[in-house]
Amino acid sequence: MLTTLVIGYGNDLRGDDAIGQQVAKAIKYCYLSSVQSIAVHQLTPDLAAFLANVKLGIFVDACVNSQSNQVQVQLLLPSDLNIINTHISHPSSLLAFSQILYGYSPPSWLISVPGVNFEISDRISPTAEKGIVIAIFKIMQILNTSK
Repeated sequence: MLTTLVIGYGNDLRGDDAIGQQVAKAIKYCYLSSVQSIAVHQLTPDLAAFLANVKLGIFVDACVNSQSNQVQVQLLLPSDLNIINTHISHPSSLLAFSQILYGYSPPSWLISVPGVNFEISDRISPTAEKGIVIAIFKIMQILNTSK
């Protein structure tokens, strides 16, 4: 039974913006039986259906101009949606969409990984590479504490 959905998102043609996708792909190759991992370019409304069927959501994204150079983990709550928008730019909006459509959104976390190079490139910076390893470790910690 799937209990956790990891969604890594970002543009894999913009250097460190691919951090979320890289983390999601790494988690997928860990072959965790209760975890589904999806790498996407951006958050879209169809992902709400996946969220409505799991007990825990974990989102992973690159962050620009971070206040610190540390990987950040924060609890997410559904945002207040006054209108339905088909372009979802933040995980809390997607959680709200899941709540509206399916009457449920799982407890969720956002893992933000600092990046330094967002130019057109298919390469990840050394800073991002370190952050990816830390993000994977933090996901494993969340999975272990949510059992």
